[in-house]
Amino acid sequence: MAETDKPLLIKRYASRRLYNTETSDYVTLEDIAAFIRQGREVQIVDLKTGDDLTRQYLLQIIAEHESRGESVLPVDVLTDLVRSYTTQAQTVVPQFLAASFEMLREGQSKLLENLSAMPNPMASMPGFEALQRQQQAFLKSMMGGWAARPAEAEAGAPGDRAEKADKAEKADKADEIAAMKKALAEMQARLSKL
Repeated sequence: MAETDKPLLIKRYASRRLYNTETSDYVTLEDIAAFIRQGREVQIVDLKTGDDLTRQYLLQIIAEHESRGESVLPVDVLTDLVRSYTTQAQTVVPQFLAASFEMLREGQSKLLENLSAMPNPMASMPGFEALQRQQQAFLKSMMGGWAARPAEAEAGAPGDRAEKADKAEKADKADEIAAMKKALAEMQARLSKL
């Protein structure tokens, strides 16, 4: 197993400081959030007891982002999550959320792939490739690191694929993009109803 495939082990000392075992230095919650945004799995354990504290620290990272106004979770979703802890939904909600986020990751990957595969009449204009890279970076930032593996979203040469696509494939791709946009909108509507 490659080093980056294993979760990054962070140890919490009695002083509550967090220690990165790979780089042998102390890290902050923001550092941990950056590792996660880069696609890295993280495991945080208490040095003395060996207890897994990952969930606790991930929730703390989310709470800090939400308190700074970087709101991702609508109040009604948060309210329903609180309710789910005291109802039978407690057993269903984790699977539903995991499946929802997996669908978002897959949709993002397909959307980026399809956008780069579609030929564009402006492709011959100077600076088009830079504009296309900016659009892809914008989409990635809007999706906020939801990709399962960052390399998947960037795989393939857009120019090569565009040259090989025929008219039928172009129409199919446009239909796929429309279907993905619709599925993402439906998923967002479902999540906001939680």
